[in-house]
Amino acid sequence: MIALLQRVSQAEVLVAGQSVAGIDRGLLVLLGVQKDDDSRRADRLLERLLTYRVFADATGKMNLSLLDVSGGLLLVPQFTLAADTRKGRRPSFSSAAAPREGERLFNHLLDRARGRLDQVGSGRFGADMQVSLTNDGPVTFWLET
Repeated sequence: MIALLQRVSQAEVLVAGQSVAGIDRGLLVLLGVQKDDDSRRADRLLERLLTYRVFADATGKMNLSLLDVSGGLLLVPQFTLAADTRKGRRPSFSSAAAPREGERLFNHLLDRARGRLDQVGSGRFGADMQVSLTNDGPVTFWLET
């Protein structure tokens, strides 16, 4: 699984012009599912997302996690993260999971997150979404499991 996480002061997802989810301080995570991914990898990625130290402590160092700051988590499915861009001028999506499996693993991770955090939102799998955010820092990391 691939996660592009961004520390945000706010983020929101719109579908057909309607807000479907939003958070204040926390993490916006664009999530890509690959062919070889499974529930174990999804669980490992969630653990990393919840405990990755990207928030500043009292001294200004990134020593606090999402759990430490009680921040929100906004998960957005984005199959294009699994694109192979090494050749040519058009990406290949051959390493992306099939839509049904991608949705299953996305929902698995989302359900587990909702069991651990108070503020969890998500985009809609397969929908045309507009995502807005205020990247705090900016702080952006690429995580893979």
